[in-house]
Parts: sequence; C-alpha cells; structure tokens
Amino acid sequence: MNEIQALVLGLIQGLTEFLPVSSSGHLEIGHNLLGVKSPNNLLFAVTVHVATVLSTLVVFRKDILVLLKDLFAFKWNESTIYVSRLLFSAVPVLFLGVFFAEEIEYFFTGNLLLVGSMLLITASLLGFAHFAKKGERKITFGRAFIIGIAQAMAVMPGISRSGATIATGLLLKAKKEEVARFSFLMVLVPILGAAFLDLIGGDFSGETAISATPLLIGFAAAFISGMVACAWMIRIIKSGKLIYFAIYCLIIGLIAIFAA
Repeated sequence: MNEIQALVLGLIQGLTEFLPVSSSGHLEIGHNLLGVKSPNNLLFAVTVHVATVLSTLVVFRKDILVLLKDLFAFKWNESTIYVSRLLFSAVPVLFLGVFFAEEIEYFFTGNLLLVGSMLLITASLLGFAHFAKKGERKITFGRAFIIGIAQAMAVMPGISRSGATIATGLLLKAKKEEVARFSFLMVLVPILGAAFLDLIGGDFSGETAISATPLLIGFAAAFISGMVACAWMIRIIKSGKLIYFAIYCLIIGLIAIFAA
C-alpha cells in the first residue's frame, strides 16, 4: 500500500464510518478501484479504526467526561445506567465476533455483488426511517438491545453501522438527538474490543506488513475526516435528511451490482 492509497482509504474510512453509507462496503469498493493487493491488511485496518474512535472521543468529549465522572462515583445514577445500556447494546456484535469471526471474514473478499445487495438494504432502512413517524421515546435496555442487533447486522460489507443503528432507533420512535448520541457512543466498545483482539492475536509481519508513512497518512486522514463526518451527521439527523443517503446507497448499490 502506497501513500496515495492510504490517504484515499483513510478518508473513506473516516467519512463513511459515521455517514450512513457503510464504511466496510466503501472500503471493499475502494480496494477494488485502487487495486490494493492486501485489502485485509490488519495493521492498517486497526489503525484507521482507532483513528475514527479517537474522532468520536473528540466530538463527544464533554458527554464522555460527564459519563466517566459519574461512573467513577460508583453509584447507580443516570450515567451508569446509560453506560450499562451502551454495554448491553454491544452483546449481539460481541456474540458474532466470538463465535462467528472466521465466517464473517469470508464476506470480505471484494465481492461487489454482495456489497451492492447490502447497500440496497441500507437504502431501504434509511428510507423507512425517513418516512416513519417521529417519536420522543427514551432508549431503554430493550431498545438498546434491538439497536445492538442492528449494529451486529452491519458486520456485512454494505450495511452501514450508523445507518442501521440510527434507522432502527428512529423506527423505535426514539428522540433524534438521543439516537445520534447513542449510535456514535455505542460503537466505541466493539471497535476498541476488536482492535485490542487484533493487536494481541494478529500477525503484523511478512509480506502484508506496511511502512510507517502510509499508516500515519491513513490515521490522520481517518481522524480528521471522521471528526468532520461525525459532527455533520449529528446535524443531518436533527434536520431529518436521511433520505438523501438512502438515494445515494441505492445508486451506489446498483452500480456495484452491475459492475460485479
């Protein structure tokens, strides 16, 4: 992987991690278009995912500091309940990661037909959410678990994690602002957990190794574009303009299917 490829893939990861268009699907398409020989380069994948996690921490730094302060008060308060719901929402994706990790890897082989089909599912979810009646419900443990199931579905390349979780939250009649906050914070647990497991169990040597410069470029691109996309997506959810992303996913999905 060279510097230009790292820059493009880092930008794709940062932007599409938060925009409801599927980062995994776009990365698969990007690998095909750029001709990257090692699309599953583990170290690069861990690096850009950690970069997007850090961008989330920056955007939600005030919320996270409040949660941590209240959490370490060691009392059953509003913050500890909220964190408990975040952890509970991670159960479905944790289950898939522990018991079906090898099976999931088979989907990441550059199969544009699969990616395109899953993008159509993302488009459908966003379309349903756009036309659904708005609600003011809170995210309970039950709703958190259902949103967690939507997040687990997003292990498929082409199904947007943010799109699936936000759309599910809106379909459950949860408040827009709360859905956005919960969707972006809930990703911290699975991404950090997956990155940690990859670091302790991955093989970073041999032909798939990547030099420091592309790693730094990819990290910076994912971090900066991630902050921009995260802040932008919050405004988009409040304005209720998810339909534009539904149309985008529909178009890109059809292109991927016909190009397969």
